Amino acid sequence: MYQALYRKYRPRRFDDVTGQEHITVTLRRQLATDRLSHAYLFVGTRGTGKTTCAKILSRAMNCLFPEDGEPCNKCASCVGIESGSILDVLEIDAASNNGVENVRALREEAIYSPASVSKRIYIIDEVHMLSNAAFNALLKILEEPPEHLIFILATTERHKVPATILSRCQRFSFKRLSPSTIAARLGAVAEKEGLTLSADAAEKLASLADGSMRDGLSLLDQCASDSNIDLQRVLDTIGLTGQAPLAQLAEAAARRDASAALSILDGLYNDGRDMSSLLSELASLMRDVLVFQLSPDSPLLSGIFERTELSKLSEMLAPERLFAFLNVIREAGLGLSRGGSAKLSADMCVFRLCDERLSDDNASLLARVERIENSGLVRPGGQESGGAASPPPAVQKNAAPEGVEEPGDKKSAPKTPANPEPKAPNSKLKPEPQAQRDGAFWQDILEQLKGDVSVHALLSDSSEISVELQANVLLIRTKTPFSMAQIESKMFSDPLRTAAAKVLGHEVILRTALPEGGIEESKHDKLEKLINTFDIASYE
Repeated sequence: MYQALYRKYRPRRFDDVTGQEHITVTLRRQLATDRLSHAYLFVGTRGTGKTTCAKILSRAMNCLFPEDGEPCNKCASCVGIESGSILDVLEIDAASNNGVENVRALREEAIYSPASVSKRIYIIDEVHMLSNAAFNALLKILEEPPEHLIFILATTERHKVPATILSRCQRFSFKRLSPSTIAARLGAVAEKEGLTLSADAAEKLASLADGSMRDGLSLLDQCASDSNIDLQRVLDTIGLTGQAPLAQLAEAAARRDASAALSILDGLYNDGRDMSSLLSELASLMRDVLVFQLSPDSPLLSGIFERTELSKLSEMLAPERLFAFLNVIREAGLGLSRGGSAKLSADMCVFRLCDERLSDDNASLLARVERIENSGLVRPGGQESGGAASPPPAVQKNAAPEGVEEPGDKKSAPKTPANPEPKAPNSKLKPEPQAQRDGAFWQDILEQLKGDVSVHALLSDSSEISVELQANVLLIRTKTPFSMAQIESKMFSDPLRTAAAKVLGHEVILRTALPEGGIEESKHDKLEKLINTFDIASYE
């Protein structure tokens, strides 16, 4: 019977486990010095070696002839544990045995000494699937286990394991495997299987594995129908798009050529390409273009796409459009996961990529603003670029006041106001107070109001109000309607008028207003107002 590659090449010694040396070295030292814990918790994503290390550890603990912390895999204990004939080492799937009755049965068995080996070991996979009652039942025996009992727990979601369980275990975090590590392992397995695996095909399989060695071996197994495995065979077998068509689709979207982009998408769909995989690859491409713009030599680049393509798309797409692309692709991918027509979702995604006006998220709004700015119609400051801004009307130097004849102008007569106001007999001009002349009158008014704490506290807040004096009108601008209503109330307005009359020497008329432009608009409203001012389509 054929055995899958990931099972056939499962590591049997700690030395065979790749990419997790920080864990395997520690476990070997504990075994060699006999400093074993009664409970271990292995945490990590799928396919990173949690269950594999648990099985190796269970054999090494019971091995009759251990070799520097490694199991010999030849003695009766190692062979019996590996074949499953020794029932003292038991592997339990918590997803299907997650009830409290299952844990109670485990506790009743665990107290008995092992029959065939020195340690009774329970490997509980996906332990986060246990119910709260099951965790509570497990807690007591995990806290004070018999000397012969050891638990090895494994999970992909550490946050779902109660803190009471975490605090009683030694935790080991398994990291994602790098693409280079997976590619090297795939090459070694392919050589043992008599397969010819090209370097670019191995890199593609490693990138698709997403840090999981098991996924990488499963994909290699899927492509092994022919002894010669190249990149095209990987693309055809798994249903991927490939670099060239994907770059063509991205370039058409960058040019806003919806017809060409839909034509490319339709061809890929008819060739049997998976739409979900296509959107995932397109998102990876956009992400690489964004990283390339930040640093062309960044080690964060995935390495899947050619630098020439990244450079070309980087020149065609501004960061605002790249963020809009990523948002649109992400939303389309979520729509595919919820069901419905995959082709329709992909078509709608392409339409939105080609025209930002079809999306209303913030990233698309920024992309639309960037498009207006780059079209030359509006500069980033909001000034129209159709012509230079008209300067303010010029003021003549030494211009004479209206109604006063300039020296040497014999033709002009003195102008008389149409309705002159009668002057009071013996009227004298009252000298303007010094505080008004030097602009410090407001501080003097606040000094007069110090006795009224509430009024002084509000009016002295320079971040909340600003004051202007225009003839006998005292204009107070406030940032909020609430503050304006307070100042207009009798409790505030009467003391303020009295203090202003003492400082200025005359009665004033009190006026309140909001800042020029009213209440500050949100960024979203400002963007919408700017975009709606210009019809982009009319400029193309």
